[in-house]
Amino acid sequence: MDTDRRRLVARHALEVLAAEGARGLTHRAVDQAAGLPAGSTSYYHRTRAALLDACLDDLVRQDEAEIAAMTPLLRAGDEASLAAVLADVLHRWATTDRTRQLGRYELFLAALRRPELARALHEGGTAVRAAVAEVLSDLGAPDPRQRADWLVAALDGVLFERIAGARSAEPVDRDTFTDVARWLARAALA
Repeated sequence: MDTDRRRLVARHALEVLAAEGARGLTHRAVDQAAGLPAGSTSYYHRTRAALLDACLDDLVRQDEAEIAAMTPLLRAGDEASLAAVLADVLHRWATTDRTRQLGRYELFLAALRRPELARALHEGGTAVRAAVAEVLSDLGAPDPRQRADWLVAALDGVLFERIAGARSAEPVDRDTFTDVARWLARAALA
């Protein structure tokens, strides 16, 4: 039960961070968002720094689960299947998982001022890139580690542009990402 409550608090903290920004992330706001009695969040995460760490832990847990689910789809694939998965991921992250991605960007900004958070984000990013490099290696990409670094950076840029950048007001459907996903898959495997 305690683990479930911690996860509930962390998930709602990430949602508050996404909606209100770093300044809006308060224990009271998380209690309200989670529908918990006042003081519940501070029981599990005493400080604001601990609350940001909980957001990061939840983000990493979600990312790891998503990569674990995605990897088998890619292992037996080719360039076309990589492009299809990338298009699906970008679409999902820009629509149904938009809040999580906004929370990620807020954590990136908070990490500029908190070296320990920056280290943890770097570790999580390293794990993601390693998983992507493994998939690219299985698909025959030359220098899969470097290609994974660039692919992840390109995905982040495309996503940021659609969520928070100049194109964020435009409607998003799956076809929005099909061409860019094909281009990225081709570049990653060339």
